[in-house]
Amino acid sequence: MDRFKISLESRRFLTFIIISLVFLLIFIGLFNLQVVKHKTLLLKSENNRLRVVPIIPRRGRVYDREGKVIIDNRPSYTVSVILSEQVKGVTVPKLAELLEMDTSMVRKRIKKNYVSRYQATPIKRDVPFNVIAVLEEQNSSYPGIVYQMERVRQYKNELNAESFTGYVGEVSESDLKNRTEIDYRLGSLIGKKGIEKQYDNILRGLEGTEYEEVTAFGQNMGKSEEKETNQSVSGADLYLTIDNDLQLACTEAIDTFCCGTIIAMNPRNGEILALISYPTYDANIFSSVIPESLWNEIRSDSTHPLLNRPINGLYPPASTAKLIALGAGLEGGIITESSTFSSCVGGYQFGDRYFKCWKPEGHGVLKGVNAIEQSCDVYFYQLGLKLGVDELSNYYDLCGFGKITNIDIPNESKGLNPNSEYYDKRYGKNKWTRGLVLNNVIGQGEILVNIIQLAQFYCGIANNGIVYRPHLLKKVIYSDNKIQETTPIESFRLPFKQKTIDVLKEGVRLVVEGEHGTARFLQNDQFTLGGKTGTAQNPHGENHSWFASIAPLDNPEIVVVVLVENAGHGSEVAAPLAGKILKTYFDKKEGNLPVVMSESKEEVN
Repeated sequence: MDRFKISLESRRFLTFIIISLVFLLIFIGLFNLQVVKHKTLLLKSENNRLRVVPIIPRRGRVYDREGKVIIDNRPSYTVSVILSEQVKGVTVPKLAELLEMDTSMVRKRIKKNYVSRYQATPIKRDVPFNVIAVLEEQNSSYPGIVYQMERVRQYKNELNAESFTGYVGEVSESDLKNRTEIDYRLGSLIGKKGIEKQYDNILRGLEGTEYEEVTAFGQNMGKSEEKETNQSVSGADLYLTIDNDLQLACTEAIDTFCCGTIIAMNPRNGEILALISYPTYDANIFSSVIPESLWNEIRSDSTHPLLNRPINGLYPPASTAKLIALGAGLEGGIITESSTFSSCVGGYQFGDRYFKCWKPEGHGVLKGVNAIEQSCDVYFYQLGLKLGVDELSNYYDLCGFGKITNIDIPNESKGLNPNSEYYDKRYGKNKWTRGLVLNNVIGQGEILVNIIQLAQFYCGIANNGIVYRPHLLKKVIYSDNKIQETTPIESFRLPFKQKTIDVLKEGVRLVVEGEHGTARFLQNDQFTLGGKTGTAQNPHGENHSWFASIAPLDNPEIVVVVLVENAGHGSEVAAPLAGKILKTYFDKKEGNLPVVMSESKEEVN
């Protein structure tokens, strides 16, 4: 009896222990769920019940200096997939069929733009409205597939402005590594080139967030009343220094040629009035996914439309750089205003090589300003030998060659300004001759510049030595109507005294107004004009045609530089084009209709 009693009591005790342990485990489990994992599970529950929808702000518009639109926005639909609501084996194939895409491409897009299972992953932008109508009417048949109206950039293609506008594109992983903004996410749009990239932070605004209630099957039940909507902030509008009328005039001037670049600047403040890269592409193609066939066609085009010629096109400046050599000689006391060299007889013998002048019969004996007027190579060969490679390179450097201008467009190429150190590395120490300076001094040889560097140098001549940083931004108007004006920044000063600058101005005046000027056909009664022609030798084809101009020369307010690739002599092509552009500028200023100026066929350098 006692044994049975002990055994019964033991079993009761054991049962109590087991029940207690069970309750303890239940308590621990509940504690873990309700306290320890409360936030995690609540968030998961909310994610299952609520759909987070980003509110994409209006990207800022871009206008010219007079308020004419350069970049606008247009409505567009983007189709996305929410992975937490998709049905495996159903969603991706149905989405591919709906968007007329390959399933592998849909999966690639999901992988590229994936942020989380609960956020919409963009698959295709600029989707036709008939596709959106199907999604609206048959929502339950497309689990996890949603759409949203966004704004797509609309570029004024006729302006030929892609060299400075750039374009927008989807954020990549490399973009995220280089950015710290918390609202940057895969699939969102950011500026990729040009001012779209340079001023992306103020153009794009701030994304907002709203919440929608959804069923377990992903059916939209409407806006959540529990979660407060965070409104987006529209991007700021930009007003550029560009003049649309002048931009169009530049486009019309160059569109009969293969390739080239044009810039018009205000020397008083560095404002860029027009900037052309020709040929180019239509930036609107980047508003959606570019067909592979079109992309391959653009990339394989022999005219290189993807090359931003004003920023990355590097060319020998040819005779347009002769002003720097003359200025260096005057500043260094090597020559005076009245100095002359041996007579130009059509060429110059140096060692066992004969360096030709562009004019076979020669120019005779000339002073410096007349050597500029007639662009005599022989005068500058002799001046270059007196300067030497390093002294010439030093003055090129002081005038802005071989270094970036800091224009507000990203990824500018700095060019090449060779000196003895460069030649030592290229040819070996003491394995090159000082005769290399004969090419450099006339803007040939290894010297390479972009058109903006050359334009800012001529702006310095026009502005009595002061060079302002080239820029495109004139002012910013934020969404709260706050206005921020751009203040011109002095970049540097030319290494010339006013007396030297006056001589250089006289030289460019004689190019147009002198009896033997290489661009004397540009004389007119409307405005005074100074300029310099240039013909750059091109080992890959015909010579490049240059012309740099300043107007009005007695009170400069515009500098126009034209480069036409593979076109021949500077006076034949580039100078007449600059004349047309300048005529448009002054006709507009005076309220007159544009008048086409006459062209010249005289073959000069």
